[in-house]
Amino acid sequence: MIPILPLLVAVPLAASPVVYVLSTRSRRAGMAAALVVSLVVLAIAVYAFWYVFVNVPLPGQYDLTAKYQWVSTSAFGLDIFLGTDGLSSPLILAAAILTVLVIAGSSRLVSQRLPLYLALLLFFEGSIIGVFTSLNLIVFYLFWELVTVPMFLLIGVWGGERRRYAALKFMIFIFVGSAFMLLAFLAAYSYAGVSSFDIQNISGRIPQDLQYLPLLGTFVGFGVKLPVVPFHGWLRDAYVQSPSPVTALLAGIQSALGGYGLIRISIGLFPQAAHEWAWAFMLVGIITMFYGALVALRAGELKQMFAFTSLNHMGFVVLGAFATVASGNLLGIEGAVFQMFVHAFTAGSLFMLAGFVGRQAGTTEVSKLNGLRDSMPRTAGLIVVACAAAMALPPFSSFLAELLVIAGGIAASPYAAVVVLVPVLTGGYLLWTIKRVVLSPSEAGSARVDMGWLDVATFAVYFLPLLGLVLFSSLILTPAAPVAQWAVHLVEVA
Repeated sequence: MIPILPLLVAVPLAASPVVYVLSTRSRRAGMAAALVVSLVVLAIAVYAFWYVFVNVPLPGQYDLTAKYQWVSTSAFGLDIFLGTDGLSSPLILAAAILTVLVIAGSSRLVSQRLPLYLALLLFFEGSIIGVFTSLNLIVFYLFWELVTVPMFLLIGVWGGERRRYAALKFMIFIFVGSAFMLLAFLAAYSYAGVSSFDIQNISGRIPQDLQYLPLLGTFVGFGVKLPVVPFHGWLRDAYVQSPSPVTALLAGIQSALGGYGLIRISIGLFPQAAHEWAWAFMLVGIITMFYGALVALRAGELKQMFAFTSLNHMGFVVLGAFATVASGNLLGIEGAVFQMFVHAFTAGSLFMLAGFVGRQAGTTEVSKLNGLRDSMPRTAGLIVVACAAAMALPPFSSFLAELLVIAGGIAASPYAAVVVLVPVLTGGYLLWTIKRVVLSPSEAGSARVDMGWLDVATFAVYFLPLLGLVLFSSLILTPAAPVAQWAVHLVEVA
């Protein structure tokens, strides 16, 4: 059988230096090569996603597994163990689609040092797919750290005026969080009493009284990446200073690493402690949702507003994941997986639009943008659609994702019903933004250039999954159900 998952990881990593060399000789050849590689990865990701959907693995099992011995000693073995299920396959697909869209959009938004930029994008894609497919804690950690390297450079080299400060702040937060995570991994290995770092071998073997500190360590590591309050200190600078295509990847895909880790590892390895502390983690998710919405309400710049909108949306992931652990209701984790998938496209479209607005209008300050419906009608229309998706308005699938999480949260605690106010706040400030930016009268003599129809067609791709999954939600929910069932089973066998 063709090694599908190793190819998903290896193709973008191996192509990264090749694209760099081609780009140094010809900008057009480099862009074409990067786009072709990303399309090849997308084709493989579509196959992997469809394979999992057709052959849904049983709870706790994986499809398309591949295992290669890396280190073997008398004390322990270390394997490169890859696999996918209903949690990872949607996120791999989202990463592959978003990478294609980001590379296509970068041709107009990034002009300097293009060879290194394209090489780093592909390196980022291969590394992040490596995280989503790794079923060995040490290999998971190695890919987790590899993701940080290209993102640090993408922020620090191509960002705004304070790019170096933002990149360094980002690196410090991620590094500290990763240190806690690694300590938790080592503790899990030690407490499980097995000679393997494979997640399947460790799961279910850690005594409950030894689960609490490792759970807290993983929550810190994954909470920084999501991010959640109070580990979000890097978010404002990194999201605002990054070039828009990079911010789209930061918010759309890298944030999903945190949610993925919470479900796969925090809950998968420490289920009894997660069940006992579920109320606290649900509270963190709710606080994150309200904090993100309230700060976004006061934001005067588009990227800053969208950054805290993304923070708000990630709070739903935390609430949904631990609501299932608390109540046994499957809707929480199913909604969290759904939310991570659709968030890739809502966040991606918002940040890429902010980049185009900044390029075409010369600013992203809300107070300086007005009358876009007259001066940039196509861009204005896309902004309205993207904001509607971020508000979770029907018929966008973001509505269904948030509905599932809210229902799962209420099943865990009736007090969680307070989160229905979050979409109200989100809708309020985004509608206010549309009024100020799109519907206000334009200033006389403002020179702005609207985006072309090719760019409009590219942006339409962002909205296809957001609209299509309302009708075909089973594509995500059917394979996600065994993941939720496995989490519930781990808690019940305590």
